[in-house]
Amino acid sequence: MTDTVAVLDRGRKAYVRAAWREAFQALSEADRAAALSAQDLEALGRSAYMVGDTDAYVAALERAYRAHLEAGAALPAVRLAFWIGHSLLFRAQPVPAGGWFARAQRIFDESGEDGAERGWMLIPAWLQQMGIGDYESGYATAGEAADIARRFDDADLLWLARGDQGRALINMGRVADGLRLVDEMYVVAIEGQLSPVVTGIVYCNTIAYCVDGYALDHAREWTEALTRWCEGQPEMEEHFGFCLVHRAELHHLSGSWAIAHEESERAAARHTVAGQLNQLVRGKAAYVQGEIHRLAGDFAAAERSFREANALGFEPQPGLALLRLMQGSRDSAAAAIRRATGESTQMLRRARLLPAFVEITVAVGELDRARAAVEDLEAIASTVGGAVAAMADCAKGALLVARDEPREALMALRPGLAAWQRLGVPYEAARARVLIGLACRELGDHDTAELELDTARAAFGQLGAKPDQARVDALVGRDRMDDGLTVREIDVLRLVASGRSNSEIAAALVISEHTVARHLQNIFGKLGVSTRTAAAAYAFEHRLT
Repeated sequence: MTDTVAVLDRGRKAYVRAAWREAFQALSEADRAAALSAQDLEALGRSAYMVGDTDAYVAALERAYRAHLEAGAALPAVRLAFWIGHSLLFRAQPVPAGGWFARAQRIFDESGEDGAERGWMLIPAWLQQMGIGDYESGYATAGEAADIARRFDDADLLWLARGDQGRALINMGRVADGLRLVDEMYVVAIEGQLSPVVTGIVYCNTIAYCVDGYALDHAREWTEALTRWCEGQPEMEEHFGFCLVHRAELHHLSGSWAIAHEESERAAARHTVAGQLNQLVRGKAAYVQGEIHRLAGDFAAAERSFREANALGFEPQPGLALLRLMQGSRDSAAAAIRRATGESTQMLRRARLLPAFVEITVAVGELDRARAAVEDLEAIASTVGGAVAAMADCAKGALLVARDEPREALMALRPGLAAWQRLGVPYEAARARVLIGLACRELGDHDTAELELDTARAAFGQLGAKPDQARVDALVGRDRMDDGLTVREIDVLRLVASGRSNSEIAAALVISEHTVARHLQNIFGKLGVSTRTAAAAYAFEHRLT
């Protein structure tokens, strides 16, 4: 008996210290010797949750639930019934989850008592509302739960509700308002005001909301806080689901592509059990891997990853369309991005697709379509700001470069570059520099053009972005000519001499095929030649190849 008491005491103390594995093992040992009380079973269950043993977590909560009922403690039983249903819901078992939620509601109604549990039972409702895109109703339902939480002084419920209100605001386009809630939650989380289970959920959810709202600086801050929290609990298994994928996305944007690949693989490996949510996690992880492979120039691996993402139910666009563009399949790229964008009505989803839409439609010479997409993206950016504003500036700059309006292009590209630098997104910053370099060369500012292109080339090399580095290699090192050719005409002539077709030249210079044809006509006239062969001979003679 004394030994059992000592083991139980050790388990309770380990739980208080957040030594989760020790607590789980000690409480399990004590439970085998003598049945635990409801409170100790709850501690056993939460310890199991923190070390990633979901089956043991649910089993312990079910026993604690029955113990509370037998003791006539209705409200604690209601709360445990909710958490059991919550776990089953996120394990893609909606039928038993719904059963536990219904059981919780029945016990609450029959008890005649009132408490914060009434607010906890609103969580399935707002999750369903937001899951179908009804963010206004979800915001209102979460707000009702937050009011109940304040009345009964329940911090866990309050900040789960406030967090999902922030999610709703972000998805309704009120990103600044949503982020204000996120900022306040940050203080609450790092001060340890919430229970361990809810703290983990808050970290994971908030990183997801920030990534979805393109608030990259907020997402990074939360990710760093999550890392510190995890390091403070070395016995805890990371079990944050989508959080791993979002962390992979952030590492990818920050230029740490190897770490991003590792994080996405871990996310996929942790979610191999059947179920819709697990499939979605694996699908998004596969998409992130596809993007890493695409930008690194491993097109075969990118193809496999995008196909895997699609098979798991995750839309492989815009990555797959951009892959087709890089492979030279322009028509396929254009058809795919038009289809994906046409199906997307949700604002933040469109923001993810529109930059690729502009890039691809510019490449195929559909400049009117590109202009409409830029205007759409600018309208979203006026509401969302942040990274979307940088995306809009650079998309507009790319269109203006293609339309041979270099001065106007620079006015858009400069703030876009500054924003990507501030947000710490080196790949997009390097792409902006390429466009700035092309615009400067068209204006005759060769020194600045050379500086921008060299800087971009170095950045691509450091990242391992081989296709982009090769493209810059094809653009640098031009000599000015005294024959009346413009800088852009020299670019076209050099590529003609290398055997490129009009479509390939358009892709290399990010201009339309119509513009290439016009430049060729001007080149022929200025050089007094009538064929591509004669123009190529001129280029060889003047060492342009």
